[in-house]
Amino acid sequence: MVVANLREAYGRTLVELGAKNRDIVVLDADLSKSTRTILFQEAYPDRFFEMSIAEQNMISVAAGLALVGKIPFVHSFAVFATGRTYDQIRQSVCIANLNVKICGSSCGLSDFGDGATHQSLEDVALMRVIPNMVVLVPADANETKKMVKAMVKHYGPMYIRINRNDLPVYISEDGEYEIGKLYQLRDGEDILIIANGVMVSRVMEASEVLEKKGIYVRVINASTVKPLRKEEVLKYIKGVKGIVIAEEHSIIGGLGGAIVEMLRNVKHSPLEFVGIKDKFGTSASNYEELLEYYGLTPEAIVSAVMNLIKG
Repeated sequence: MVVANLREAYGRTLVELGAKNRDIVVLDADLSKSTRTILFQEAYPDRFFEMSIAEQNMISVAAGLALVGKIPFVHSFAVFATGRTYDQIRQSVCIANLNVKICGSSCGLSDFGDGATHQSLEDVALMRVIPNMVVLVPADANETKKMVKAMVKHYGPMYIRINRNDLPVYISEDGEYEIGKLYQLRDGEDILIIANGVMVSRVMEASEVLEKKGIYVRVINASTVKPLRKEEVLKYIKGVKGIVIAEEHSIIGGLGGAIVEMLRNVKHSPLEFVGIKDKFGTSASNYEELLEYYGLTPEAIVSAVMNLIKG
């Protein structure tokens, strides 16, 4: 299995796009080596703005740049890019529907060493609730590249959530990313599993285990959390015995919440979440240790599917 780093893919794609579009500008909050915007800084120093540890100001400056026709991409760790800046994002960017792109790097538990203060398990919920905001969660490096290109073409506030670590590559390099589309990675008639981010690779592993048990899983990559297309959700839930939604985020307000909200007044199969159960993160010696501790594993997905099968 090929693995690649999402942050590196993000940074290199931004440099590639910057060569074609001089309106793209980049702002960072003293984390350019980590977010990989240092690559943009090296390529186009006149279009890179080091804002220091002043994230609220960074969003306000980005709003001003958007007002004069620039396409500002702003960067920090996901927990700071969404939580510390929430008021500025809501008031200055989203109410005015400005063309500001927000990158939350080292999302979820992927900053395993720094603990709860640096781990974002509620950022999708924070961004999803704001009108005009688009929320994207790539599964791997290939999807990250295609998403960044789509972000430049799409006008309006956008949030992309980037994992810190190398992840298995499941998404083809071919084609363009379509905002709002659900992508089927595997077909099966027994159980539907909808996932995004790091959980896509975990679900693909689980589906292999389940197939050996005679259970065939339909795997959907929901890398756009907002906007979701109801017609696509309804298409994929047809005929299955159960639905599992897997995400590296709180089970409150994330992808699972978005799907369930969409299914109100719609008859559907029993549904289960695999995600963070209303807890903060913690530090660990490695990322896999945290994923196991919080139950974000292929084994947990298999268990959720088996529970649905058993009724």
